[in-house]
Amino acid sequence: MSQALAPTREQVEQAAPAVPNRERALKILSKSLYRELRQNGYEPKQIVALATEIIGLVTSDIKDDARLD
Repeated sequence: MSQALAPTREQVEQAAPAVPNRERALKILSKSLYRELRQNGYEPKQIVALATEIIGLVTSDIKDDARLD
């Protein structure tokens, strides 16, 4: 059984124009995620730890992309 591969960065970037307002979508997503985490018992400090991990992953991704250029 074969699994579908995740889209490449290029495919994601090409699909970006299809979303009319990404900034608004990101705000909605972050508020929803925050509310969901709080409703499931996560403390603000734990949510900050999650955000820090995400920022670390994005930072690594950006550094990797810069090395390829």
